Amino acid sequence: MATTRDVAVIVGSLRRESFTRKIARALAEVAPPSLAFEIVEIGQLPLFNQDLESAQTPAEWVAFRERIRRADALLFATPEHNRSMPAALKNAIDVGSRPFGQSVWQGKPGAIVSVSPGPTGAFGANHHLRQSFVFLDVRVMQSPEAYIGRVIDVLDESGKVTNPKTREFLASFARAFAAWIDVQAGR
Repeated sequence: MATTRDVAVIVGSLRRESFTRKIARALAEVAPPSLAFEIVEIGQLPLFNQDLESAQTPAEWVAFRERIRRADALLFATPEHNRSMPAALKNAIDVGSRPFGQSVWQGKPGAIVSVSPGPTGAFGANHHLRQSFVFLDVRVMQSPEAYIGRVIDVLDESGKVTNPKTREFLASFARAFAAWIDVQAGR
């Protein structure tokens, strides 16, 4: 019997019905049963400020860090803002990386799916995340990469993926991610 892996999903868009959130949900729907996805909300996190670390660490930071620490793996779903990751996502990464030497990200297997209504599939945001994860030691799956461009053409009004090729790509990506997590767990 396969081990069920707890995957913390961090969605970079704060909008409840964002394309990015819909794609994250769609990916979870087609994933192997060995992966249990849970969206970890980031909109409530106060902006990172090192001054808050000393006396009274915000309860939201503590809860977020504990949740990420429990996860077996990480899925980052992101839109692109000005050719980079959204500010809320960057803040969540900063909150999880502190205090220095106590990063919750270190050594965790991860994957990135980037989403855009435009043709590039949020390539810039995807690669900025990858750049940060080198420093943070998130072991990001290198292949396949997931850039979902023209997302409005693959979703219906309810957020379901209607394009069969996109649905199969997401399923293939999820299977590869499950295999990547298993490989990383064996390290």
